[in-house]
Amino acid sequence: MAVNYQQNLHAAQEVMNLITQAGGKAFVLQADISDENQVVAMFTAIDQHDEPLAALVNNAGILFTQCTVENLTAERINRVLSTNVTGYFLCCREAVKRMALKNGGSGGAIVNVSSVASRLGSPGEYVDYAASKGAIDTLTTGLSLEVAAQGIRVNCVRPGFIYTEMHASGGEPGRVDRVKSNIPMQRGGQAEEVAQAIVWLLSDKASYVTGSFIDLAGGK
Repeated sequence: MAVNYQQNLHAAQEVMNLITQAGGKAFVLQADISDENQVVAMFTAIDQHDEPLAALVNNAGILFTQCTVENLTAERINRVLSTNVTGYFLCCREAVKRMALKNGGSGGAIVNVSSVASRLGSPGEYVDYAASKGAIDTLTTGLSLEVAAQGIRVNCVRPGFIYTEMHASGGEPGRVDRVKSNIPMQRGGQAEEVAQAIVWLLSDKASYVTGSFIDLAGGK
């Protein structure tokens, strides 16, 4: 299993260690997925390993400090879109090249990590981020139809308010606790709950599932 990271090598190594402790094989690869050359180099490095590519989880994502649309800059918008949208497209492209039956592949599964922000809009906070996730929803639908006959399943998980470090980058580390009273289940989610849905979608238990969306948002 290849674990991609851009800056946080320590976190990537922790994930790798957890995989190896569970009996799996893993290695880490540094790449900025908004850079096409780096994405190509990353997948080329994966090709050097024995097992063919069978799965892709697109989980990269950035957001910046809470901001209204009237105060957004083109630089910020482009940075969000380059990672959250272009990066996903590039990784999907390289994965499909390797998985597609017509190219000699054995099929596979792709899971895109979107967000319930794609349908809630994140007004007054992160409309740029929400829009980028809306694009991922459309990518999931379109690509799932495009490659279904090539043995590739494409699905999407849409987390809601999850306890992660991402909220700190938006300027409000305690955001989940602030809003959890507005969530029907009255609590925030855990990253492990999202991971379990991803693992299921990648597994043979979801072998007849493609083009689907799983919202992990406590009913929000």
